[in-house]
Amino acid sequence: MKSLLLVLAISAAAGLTLPVAALAGIASITFRDVPLHGERALAGTPGRFDLVGLRWHGSGSVLFSVRAPDGRFGPWLDATTEEEDQPDTGSGEGAASRGWRVGNPTWVGPANGIRYRIAGRVTDLRASFVRSPELWIPLRAVAAAGLPSIVPRSGWGADESLRRNEPQYASSVRFAILHHTAGPNSYSPSQAAAIMRAIQIYHVKSNGWNDIGYNFLVDRYGTVYEGRYGGIDRNVIGAHALGFNTGSVGVAVIGTFQSSAIPAAAEASLEKLLAWRLDLAHVDPLSTVTAISGGSERYPAGSPVFLRAVSGHRDTGLTACPGDLLYAQLGAIAGKTLEIGLPKLYEPKVTEGIGGLVRFRARVSAPLPWKVVVTDSLGQELAAGVGLGPTVDWSWDPSLVAATGIRWRIEVAGATPVAGTLGKTTSGGPLAITELIADPETISPNDDGVADSSTITYTTTATAAVAATLLDPTGIQLAEILPSTRLAAGEHTLSFDGLGQPDGLYTVVVSAADPAGISVSQQLQIAITRTLGSASLTPAVFTPNGDGQADELRVTFQLAAPATVRLRVLRDGKWVATPFVGPLPAGLQTISWDGAKRVGVARDGSYTAVIEATDTVGTASISLPFLKDTRAPAIRLYSRPPRLWLSEAATVTVRVNGSLRRLETSGPGYLALSGITRVRSIAIVARDAAGNRSAFRRP
Repeated sequence: MKSLLLVLAISAAAGLTLPVAALAGIASITFRDVPLHGERALAGTPGRFDLVGLRWHGSGSVLFSVRAPDGRFGPWLDATTEEEDQPDTGSGEGAASRGWRVGNPTWVGPANGIRYRIAGRVTDLRASFVRSPELWIPLRAVAAAGLPSIVPRSGWGADESLRRNEPQYASSVRFAILHHTAGPNSYSPSQAAAIMRAIQIYHVKSNGWNDIGYNFLVDRYGTVYEGRYGGIDRNVIGAHALGFNTGSVGVAVIGTFQSSAIPAAAEASLEKLLAWRLDLAHVDPLSTVTAISGGSERYPAGSPVFLRAVSGHRDTGLTACPGDLLYAQLGAIAGKTLEIGLPKLYEPKVTEGIGGLVRFRARVSAPLPWKVVVTDSLGQELAAGVGLGPTVDWSWDPSLVAATGIRWRIEVAGATPVAGTLGKTTSGGPLAITELIADPETISPNDDGVADSSTITYTTTATAAVAATLLDPTGIQLAEILPSTRLAAGEHTLSFDGLGQPDGLYTVVVSAADPAGISVSQQLQIAITRTLGSASLTPAVFTPNGDGQADELRVTFQLAAPATVRLRVLRDGKWVATPFVGPLPAGLQTISWDGAKRVGVARDGSYTAVIEATDTVGTASISLPFLKDTRAPAIRLYSRPPRLWLSEAATVTVRVNGSLRRLETSGPGYLALSGITRVRSIAIVARDAAGNRSAFRRP
């Protein structure tokens, strides 16, 4: 059976159909409907084009080949469809492309002819040809403190007259989605700017979008470009991941990275960009989030989806984007991103209870001094709290002041601060439930003492009868977590252990009713997974010094079902190494680490091994502390009076003047050699808890 059913050869000819002038004459687009019956030339093709995009109806596929100016046709290329590269459903953007199978815009360089091969059922084939010549445009990058160099839209020649509507903004950015543009990897620096202009006009004029779909793009040389209009430091909603555009930042690397690795310059710039943008949003690059799908081919609307803070497009849709090799690097890219621009302030939360305490919480990337400042609308300080990280936790009583328009600010030296407004904090407002949070969002009630239950925190703004229920994914009530209870305004907590419920995704609904009969409710998703069982590590004191003793750290854990596992090593909350990422079967598992990291080896000190297991329900994690110690105890001998000094806790064997004795020290300090008035000969062996051994001998 032949898979290639039709070949159409198209020659260059004068005259254009449906020409659209754009970019002040720099870029233009032409559309063609391709005849699918008979082998005849298609008249009126552009005399020159640089980018091709195809769309069609039907379940079949399309290949195409373009003719270079020297008259030779290039290789056959797949008109790859990326149905997930779309605006969110209901956004009103991109209605012109709905119902079509839309291929990616493919940069082909200078060309003047095209031919097609059709396989399977294809109808209404339509081609879009973009002319975007390489013009010399100085790429003036903008940079500021903490900001990577970014070429603004004016720098790459964006045509602002193309934009259809004003940008839309999300309330926050919670994660990043990485893409590749699926074009060639061999473009020149001047072609990169031309590709940007071509993608913009294609997304607007061919797809019917408001603007270019990505928030940022990075070329192979490490140049970062501003994408969609609206402000690089604002939460602009893009059109890059159907159902997940709101609350995400979309970054595309120009090229194809299915079987080619991302260039080092592009990777370095990508990490700097993510470090700045996620820091601006106070998002930990190594964290995970629960995103509610707005509706995509992979996840129906309303589905809770567990994502990494640095995710690939294939995590949200049925696509190969951003390519196998780039996707495999996402964990390492997130780890390197974490290291850039420290210290950081993560996950700020303000629980505002009308008539009650206001609680300020956040996480700091290291144990650093922090300060929370509360001011009035004129900037006069009302109160302040201080402490030492890695956790910010301070409460303030707003009833002590009569001010309105109260502002707050959390500061950590060297970190990007976070600020907000409390508004009026007097009682008597309407009933509402605010700041509904589950910690953790994923529990594993398997009696291993780790994440067996979740603490659900919420605030009611007035006295009310409060109840909490558990629903299954279809909305059927399964259990009553909190029976109707009269509670005063303020912050409240309840515990959820999931006992009696199978693994799966659930909804917790908290409802409240006041004496006037006004009822309100809020809900959140919570996951139960028992896949990750008990875990341990050995040795507790790890000494990879090549002496054959305790040279490897072994992390052992039980999987009740197959899962994708990631083992990370952290120090003071900062990423050090990722010894393992990949799928593992059910059963007892052991992962070893020799102390190596991306560059060099880890220093001695206190560390945490974090095991994360992701199954079809969500991600569960267990943290295990350990100590890395490769240094042997240092010994000094003092004669008057006879005593020893050791640099750390150790067990000491001493033979002095022929007499043997054993001593122990609980830390650095001195050991007296009691009963000895003169040392004629001495031999000392000291061994620390890691097994590191040192010796001292004097005749």
